[in-house]
Amino acid sequence: MYPENLKYTKEHEWVRVEGDIATVGITFHAQDELGDIVFVELPQVNADVKQMEEFGVVESVKTVSTLYSPVSGKVKEANSLLIGSPELVNEDPYGKGWMIRVKMENPKELEKLLSSEEYQELIS
Repeated sequence: MYPENLKYTKEHEWVRVEGDIATVGITFHAQDELGDIVFVELPQVNADVKQMEEFGVVESVKTVSTLYSPVSGKVKEANSLLIGSPELVNEDPYGKGWMIRVKMENPKELEKLLSSEEYQELIS
């Protein structure tokens, strides 16, 4: 439910790191709390994001929620599948439901994030 190979934020985003690229999405817990996701707003490619600053919005049948970037850097890719199929965030939050890929400026920022165990303690 909360993969060990990911890092997490207190705001319920996850990050998977491959080299200097960080793939970002929202956790199973977040999508479960939000309910059916109907719209996702993501930044443009080449937009700058800063750690723990807003990068987008996710809208569900219940509420609108702000997305916060776990890392600083430049957006290299935004998941265009979510435009037509926002429900992918509910169906596969750690796979097809990813949101952005960021070329990280400062990998040391990852040290400020939570492990899977720490995140599970936070939400329990």
